[in-house]
Amino acid sequence: MEILGYVGALFIGLVLGLTGGGGSILTVPILVYLMSINPVTATAYSLFIVGTTSTFGAIQNYRKNLVDIKNGFIFAIPSFIAVYLTRKYIVPEIPKVIIESPFLITKDTFLMLFFAVIMVFGALSVLKKKSQNTNSEEKRNLILIGIQTFTIGIIIGLVGAGGGFLIIPSLILFAKLPMRKAVGTSLFIIAMNSLVGFIGDVQNLEIDWTFLLTFSAISVVGIFIGMYLTKYTNESQLKKIFAYFVLFMAAIILLKEM
Repeated sequence: MEILGYVGALFIGLVLGLTGGGGSILTVPILVYLMSINPVTATAYSLFIVGTTSTFGAIQNYRKNLVDIKNGFIFAIPSFIAVYLTRKYIVPEIPKVIIESPFLITKDTFLMLFFAVIMVFGALSVLKKKSQNTNSEEKRNLILIGIQTFTIGIIIGLVGAGGGFLIIPSLILFAKLPMRKAVGTSLFIIAMNSLVGFIGDVQNLEIDWTFLLTFSAISVVGIFIGMYLTKYTNESQLKKIFAYFVLFMAAIILLKEM
């Protein structure tokens, strides 16, 4: 199972390179189900793995002019503040048993189920056709984006995700970025969100750095392969691959936990 876990690390990078998101959708289940790491620690490790891998991807995409720095910071700042606060203060306070009857829901089960539900909404928002509504005023948009990305940050903090499956739909719908630029900008935002969130965990958890750095290094190799493969896919294919992959992983988690 451990060997499968390390093979999975390669696929985490591959998915991030291809779609700009979805890495954590693989990371958390791989760490929990294949590497037997408890979900709270797995969500923390996921932030580091996805953050490190995304950093390499963001640098490569920036060189290709596929990172919108301005929108990247507009989306990243509220979300990484929320991620840090969630990992530092909210996650440690969630009780170990949330519901005792009529059925038992533990903290670990709650985090995995919540993760799956958010994944479904993220995927459906990508598959939905673009709205024909005209843009509202820029100031109103910035306030809306700030509220939305802060909320996304809380969700990212709870599930230990990089947030690409939530950030990409926002970049496409609100920033009006084409899919390839949304992918590059998403990696930039994910890198900041994940690594800042992980700082909140370092203060609460014991970290196995040997395992974490090895797993992350394999994932980095995967992201370079994924970015190379994007040359052979078009915008429409990338959107569909991303959305259906997210739905597939959500279904697996729901079946496993229920």
